[in-house]
Amino acid sequence: MRRRLFGSVRARATLGATLVVAVALLAAGASVLLALRSNLTDQASSEAESSARKVAVSIATGTAPAALELPDGDDTPVQVVDGDGRLLAASEDLERISGTGSSAVRPVTPPVDDDDGGDDDGGDDGGSDRHGGKGKGKGGDDDSYAYGEIADDAEGGKGSATVDGETRDHRFAALEVKNTRQGDLTVYAGASLSAEQSAVGTALTVMLTGFPVLLGVVGAVTWLVTRRALRPVEGIRSEMSAITASQDLARRVPEPATHDEVARLARTTNETLAALETSVERQRRFVADASHELRSPIASLRTQLEVGAAHPELLDVEGAVADTVRLQELAAGLLLLARLDAGEQPGEARVDLATLSGEELSQRPAGRVAVRTHLRPVEVAGSRSQLARVVGNLLDNAQRHARSRVDIAVRAEGPWAVVEVGDDGGGVPEAERERIFERFVRLDDARARDDGGAGLGLAIARDVAVRHGGALTVRSSPAGGALFELRLPVAPAA
Repeated sequence: MRRRLFGSVRARATLGATLVVAVALLAAGASVLLALRSNLTDQASSEAESSARKVAVSIATGTAPAALELPDGDDTPVQVVDGDGRLLAASEDLERISGTGSSAVRPVTPPVDDDDGGDDDGGDDGGSDRHGGKGKGKGGDDDSYAYGEIADDAEGGKGSATVDGETRDHRFAALEVKNTRQGDLTVYAGASLSAEQSAVGTALTVMLTGFPVLLGVVGAVTWLVTRRALRPVEGIRSEMSAITASQDLARRVPEPATHDEVARLARTTNETLAALETSVERQRRFVADASHELRSPIASLRTQLEVGAAHPELLDVEGAVADTVRLQELAAGLLLLARLDAGEQPGEARVDLATLSGEELSQRPAGRVAVRTHLRPVEVAGSRSQLARVVGNLLDNAQRHARSRVDIAVRAEGPWAVVEVGDDGGGVPEAERERIFERFVRLDDARARDDGGAGLGLAIARDVAVRHGGALTVRSSPAGGALFELRLPVAPAA
């Protein structure tokens, strides 16, 4: 089942996009919740510290704990605790508390100060209290506390408080007030975390509700978009399947009007089909032409042998030998073309074109048109047998069409080795100068079979030249005939 569900590109793209968005949403949601909780907790801590500092200021300026006006316990529960942990003051309606210095909710009776405001030593200066303030005694007009010292920083903590039967979590701030008349006191003030909990809960609910909906939307949109994007691919696949079934290489796949990767795939597919069609058609013509060319010498040879068998005195031995040689050359040419089409590498042997051309000339039979040479040594890298076949084919072609003169020249031109073979024949019309390099192509004046040409020599010569990194072209020669120019890269110095 998993293979069927996620076996397509569309399903995998949808699943991948949904997973990526899910991970991103979870990370973003967690970050938002943590930031929101941290900000609201810091805000509660600031509110608690502010309330504690207000109470501490009242104590430090002389207000007795029992006389403090404390805020409502519902919003800000407050405790004032002495150094021994005894509760001296607490917010009204506070029933239970945790997270502070004292869990008591009812203040104890403050201890009676033995100093009634009189002078212990009967001094006349009215007596100085222990903090340097001036007291006026029990009967004096000023019965306030001496000034205390408030700590710079408050300590934070977390706890809970129960007010009027309702328990809430709070953030507490503890602020010390030192050197008061009752010693060192600590003020605990809390700020409710209900807002923080409510906001975080609401945000979490929204996320848990919205995330699945958003993931569903992302999955649906991705599914539809990929379906639309891959629809041309399915058209290409179905058309290719039909082409394979029908073996009709003239058909083409549909090309979308877009300029994306799918359109480029369709264009490349059509180009491949066109090249394949050309190759198959060329192969078919090649087989047909080869069959036609082979049929003639075989039929002629068979006829001569049958006549010779019936009438030995009428056997044309020379004609049979000529047909056999022609058949052998045609078979060798077809074999070489097959090896070239199969991708045979030319090799890396060093070949001197001047020496090679001289050897080809020395092996040519007498009676043909004389060849004038202009040979200069120049080496190329490649297959000696294939290059010899090229030079031999060019010489055969020139001698077949020349009237009285054939010229061959070998020289170096910069990075190129150049072999030129020219004749004084009728030349090649400009419109036919590319066509003559096709296989089994012969011009009208060369169609006579007794000339010996099968239309493969120039095709083989160009294929060999191209596979050696060079080129073979034709133009008019100074003598008025055709001039074939072979260019090959010069071999690097040994």
